[in-house]
Amino acid sequence: MKRNLGSTLFLKVAVIFIGIPVLALCLFLLPQIANEANEALEKGSDVALVVYGILMIMYVSVIPFYFALYQSFNLLSYIDRNQAFSELSVRALKKIKNCAIIISLLYVVALPFVYILAEVDDAPGLIIVGMAMIFAPMVVAVFAAVLQRLLQEAINIKSENDLTV
Repeated sequence: MKRNLGSTLFLKVAVIFIGIPVLALCLFLLPQIANEANEALEKGSDVALVVYGILMIMYVSVIPFYFALYQSFNLLSYIDRNQAFSELSVRALKKIKNCAIIISLLYVVALPFVYILAEVDDAPGLIIVGMAMIFAPMVVAVFAAVLQRLLQEAINIKSENDLTV
Protein backbone atom coordinates (compact mmCIF):
# COMPACT_ATOMS: atom_id res chain seq x y z
CA MET A 1 0.00 0.00 0.00
CA LYS A 2 1.69 3.16 -1.20
CA ARG A 3 1.03 6.23 0.94
CA ASN A 4 1.04 9.72 -0.47
CA LEU A 5 3.60 11.71 1.55
CA GLY A 6 1.80 14.96 0.80
CA SER A 7 -1.54 13.81 2.19
CA THR A 8 -1.22 16.14 5.15
CA LEU A 9 0.49 18.93 3.26
CA PHE A 10 -2.63 21.13 3.34
CA LEU A 11 -2.90 20.72 7.11
CA LYS A 12 0.79 21.49 7.60
CA VAL A 13 0.41 24.67 5.55
CA ALA A 14 -2.68 25.54 7.61
CA VAL A 15 -0.66 25.12 10.83
CA ILE A 16 1.96 27.50 9.47
CA PHE A 17 -0.69 30.02 8.44
CA ILE A 18 -2.23 29.84 11.92
CA GLY A 19 1.09 30.91 13.41
CA ILE A 20 1.70 33.86 11.06
CA PRO A 21 -1.05 36.21 12.39
CA VAL A 22 0.01 35.57 15.99
CA LEU A 23 3.60 36.40 15.07
CA ALA A 24 2.45 39.58 13.31
CA LEU A 25 0.38 40.51 16.37
CA CYS A 26 3.40 40.07 18.65
CA LEU A 27 5.75 41.98 16.37
CA PHE A 28 3.56 44.89 15.29
CA LEU A 29 0.33 45.44 17.25
CA LEU A 30 1.34 44.61 20.81
CA PRO A 31 4.44 46.87 20.80
CA GLN A 32 2.27 49.70 19.48
CA ILE A 33 -0.16 49.15 22.36
CA ALA A 34 2.80 49.13 24.77
CA ASN A 35 4.03 52.46 23.36
CA GLU A 36 0.60 54.03 23.84
CA ALA A 37 0.47 52.65 27.39
CA ASN A 38 3.91 54.12 28.03
CA GLU A 39 2.71 57.53 26.85
CA ALA A 40 -0.32 57.23 29.13
CA LEU A 41 1.94 56.27 32.05
CA GLU A 42 4.06 59.38 31.45
CA LYS A 43 0.88 61.46 31.66
CA GLY A 44 0.11 59.91 35.05
CA SER A 45 -2.46 57.27 34.13
CA ASP A 46 -2.41 54.13 36.26
CA VAL A 47 -4.35 52.21 33.61
CA ALA A 48 -1.08 51.73 31.74
CA LEU A 49 0.08 49.30 34.43
CA VAL A 50 -3.04 47.21 33.82
CA VAL A 51 -2.33 47.26 30.08
CA TYR A 52 1.26 46.16 30.77
CA GLY A 53 -0.07 43.22 32.81
CA ILE A 54 -2.35 42.13 29.98
CA LEU A 55 0.43 42.52 27.41
CA MET A 56 2.82 40.48 29.52
CA ILE A 57 0.31 37.65 29.78
CA MET A 58 -0.33 37.82 26.04
CA TYR A 59 3.38 37.54 25.29
CA VAL A 60 3.83 34.65 27.73
CA SER A 61 0.86 32.80 26.20
CA VAL A 62 2.59 32.81 22.83
CA ILE A 63 5.16 30.30 24.10
CA PRO A 64 2.69 27.43 24.74
CA PHE A 65 0.78 28.45 21.60
CA TYR A 66 3.79 27.92 19.34
CA PHE A 67 4.78 24.77 21.22
CA ALA A 68 1.29 23.38 20.54
CA LEU A 69 1.62 24.33 16.86
CA TYR A 70 4.96 22.52 16.77
CA GLN A 71 3.40 19.44 18.34
CA SER A 72 0.53 19.50 15.84
CA PHE A 73 3.09 19.72 13.03
CA ASN A 74 4.85 16.70 14.57
CA LEU A 75 1.53 14.86 14.77
CA LEU A 76 0.95 15.46 11.07
CA SER A 77 4.46 14.16 10.36
CA TYR A 78 3.67 11.00 12.34
CA ILE A 79 0.58 10.53 10.19
CA ASP A 80 2.71 10.90 7.04
CA ARG A 81 5.11 8.23 8.32
CA ASN A 82 2.26 5.79 9.13
CA GLN A 83 2.86 6.22 12.86
CA ALA A 84 -0.53 7.74 13.61
CA PHE A 85 -1.44 4.91 15.96
CA SER A 86 1.65 5.15 18.12
CA GLU A 87 2.61 6.33 21.55
CA LEU A 88 4.29 9.35 19.91
CA SER A 89 0.92 10.59 18.67
CA VAL A 90 -0.64 10.14 22.10
CA ARG A 91 2.19 12.15 23.69
CA ALA A 92 1.83 14.91 21.09
CA LEU A 93 -1.89 15.17 21.80
CA LYS A 94 -1.20 15.26 25.52
CA LYS A 95 1.27 18.12 25.04
CA ILE A 96 -1.24 20.01 22.89
CA LYS A 97 -3.87 19.53 25.60
CA ASN A 98 -1.50 20.76 28.30
CA CYS A 99 -0.53 23.81 26.24
CA ALA A 100 -4.19 24.71 25.73
CA ILE A 101 -4.83 24.41 29.46
CA ILE A 102 -1.82 26.62 30.22
CA ILE A 103 -3.07 29.26 27.78
CA SER A 104 -6.52 29.19 29.40
CA LEU A 105 -5.01 29.53 32.86
CA LEU A 106 -2.90 32.48 31.75
CA TYR A 107 -6.00 34.26 30.49
CA VAL A 108 -7.82 33.42 33.72
CA VAL A 109 -5.01 35.32 35.46
CA ALA A 110 -5.48 38.17 32.98
CA LEU A 111 -9.23 38.41 33.55
CA PRO A 112 -9.01 40.73 36.59
CA PHE A 113 -6.85 43.09 34.53
CA VAL A 114 -9.44 42.97 31.76
CA TYR A 115 -12.17 43.71 34.32
CA ILE A 116 -10.26 46.77 35.59
CA LEU A 117 -9.72 47.98 32.04
CA ALA A 118 -13.41 47.43 31.21
CA GLU A 119 -14.43 49.43 34.30
CA VAL A 120 -12.16 52.33 33.40
CA ASP A 121 -13.20 52.42 29.74
CA ASP A 122 -16.84 51.58 30.54
CA ALA A 123 -16.74 48.73 28.03
CA PRO A 124 -18.56 45.67 29.41
CA GLY A 125 -18.09 43.81 26.13
CA LEU A 126 -14.39 43.63 26.88
CA ILE A 127 -15.08 41.07 29.60
CA ILE A 128 -16.82 38.83 27.05
CA VAL A 129 -13.73 39.02 24.84
CA GLY A 130 -11.62 38.08 27.85
CA MET A 131 -13.88 35.11 28.55
CA ALA A 132 -13.62 34.01 24.92
CA MET A 133 -9.83 33.99 25.30
CA ILE A 134 -10.32 31.52 28.17
CA PHE A 135 -12.87 29.23 26.58
CA ALA A 136 -11.38 28.93 23.08
CA PRO A 137 -8.23 27.15 24.31
CA MET A 138 -10.39 25.04 26.64
CA VAL A 139 -12.32 23.77 23.61
CA VAL A 140 -9.00 22.79 22.04
CA ALA A 141 -7.95 21.09 25.28
CA VAL A 142 -11.16 19.07 25.49
CA PHE A 143 -10.93 18.09 21.83
CA ALA A 144 -7.28 17.03 22.25
CA ALA A 145 -8.17 15.06 25.39
CA VAL A 146 -10.95 13.21 23.56
CA LEU A 147 -8.64 12.44 20.63
CA GLN A 148 -5.90 11.34 23.02
CA ARG A 149 -8.27 8.97 24.81
CA LEU A 150 -9.66 7.55 21.55
CA LEU A 151 -6.17 7.08 20.14
CA GLN A 152 -4.98 5.36 23.31
CA GLU A 153 -7.97 3.01 23.20
CA ALA A 154 -7.30 2.24 19.53
CA ILE A 155 -3.66 1.48 20.34
CA ASN A 156 -4.74 -0.81 23.19
CA ILE A 157 -7.20 -2.66 20.95
CA LYS A 158 -4.56 -2.97 18.22
CA SER A 159 -2.02 -4.41 20.67
CA GLU A 160 -4.61 -6.90 21.97
CA ASN A 161 -5.41 -7.97 18.42
CA ASP A 162 -1.71 -8.36 17.63
CA LEU A 163 -1.33 -10.70 20.60
CA THR A 164 -4.24 -12.94 19.57
CA VAL A 165 -3.68 -15.37 16.75
